[in-house]
Amino acid sequence: MTEHETDPTYIDALEWFVRFKDKGFTDADRAAFERWLGEAPSHAQAFQRAEALWKRFDIVVPEYKQLKASDRISRRSVVFGGLTLLAGASLLYNLSRDGLFADYKTEIAERRSFTLPDGSLVELGGYSALSVEFDSGQRRLVLHRGQAFFKVAADPGRPFVVHAAGGTTKALGTQFDIRLSGNGAAVSVIEHAVEVRGLNVSSVTIDAGWQVTYDGSGIGPATQIDIETVQAWRSNRLVFEDVPLRQVISEIERYRRGRILLADSTIGDIPITAVFDTAQMDSVLVNMAETLPVEVINARGYLAVIYRR
Repeated sequence: MTEHETDPTYIDALEWFVRFKDKGFTDADRAAFERWLGEAPSHAQAFQRAEALWKRFDIVVPEYKQLKASDRISRRSVVFGGLTLLAGASLLYNLSRDGLFADYKTEIAERRSFTLPDGSLVELGGYSALSVEFDSGQRRLVLHRGQAFFKVAADPGRPFVVHAAGGTTKALGTQFDIRLSGNGAAVSVIEHAVEVRGLNVSSVTIDAGWQVTYDGSGIGPATQIDIETVQAWRSNRLVFEDVPLRQVISEIERYRRGRILLADSTIGDIPITAVFDTAQMDSVLVNMAETLPVEVINARGYLAVIYRR
C-alpha cells in the first residue's frame, strides 16, 4: 500500500475525477469542485497523482473543456487539479465520523458482542457504532452507523427503543436486526415483533421473519425474509440476492480497509447475487472483475475504482 493511497486529499481527488465522468455532473458540482481546488496547493498535487493513475490504466479521462474555472483559479491549477475528488468528499468524511464518541464501536472488519446494563445483548457488525442512554423510564439507543443485532431483556416498565436514520424501532419481543444503508435503514425481526416508526410519524408492527425498510420518504412495505440470510453476517458471511452493486459496495467497505469508487453511477445498478466470506474480503473485487462486466483498478489496494468494461 502506497502512502498516497491513504491520503484523504488524494482520495478526494480521485472521487472528483470519478464524478466528472458521470453524466449527472452538474453546474453546482463544478462550482463545488472549483472551491475545493482553490483551498490548498496540495489539491492540485493530488489531482496530478490521480491523473497519472488514470493514464496508467488507459482510461478515457474527462475533457478540459468540461471544466469552467472561476477567475481566481488559473488554467494550470485546473489542469493539475481537475481530477481532484468531489468536494462532497469532505462532507462524506465528516458523516463517516458519526458515532465518534459512541459507547460501543467496532472497527473495519471487526465484530463484537456487548451486554448492556439491563442484561440485553448487542452484537455489532463491521465499522458500527451505538450509543446507549438508559434511565428509570426508558432504554434509548442510537445506531450511528453499520449494523446491529439486539436480543432484548424483558423490562415492561422501560421501553427498549433504537433510533437509526431518523426512525425508531421499539422492541415488542426479543430479537431483531437493524442495518443502516444510504439514508435509510432495514429492520429485520428474528423473534417476536417490533414497532417501526418512520420520519412521517406513521408506524408499522412487523413479526418474526419479516423486514421493513425506511428512509426520508417513509416506510416501505413489509417483505418476508430468510432469517439465516439476514443473520449471515454474524457467522462472518455477507449474502446478497439481486442487490444493487452500490449497496453491496457499501457493505463490503465495512469489512475491507480502503475505499471503493464507481466510475459512473449506472454501474451501481448492476444486480449482485453472491456470498462473501468477511475474512477474505481482499479477493472480492478480483472475483467481481472476473464475473461481472466491469474492470477494477487496484483491486487489492487501499483505493479501488470500478468502471464498466
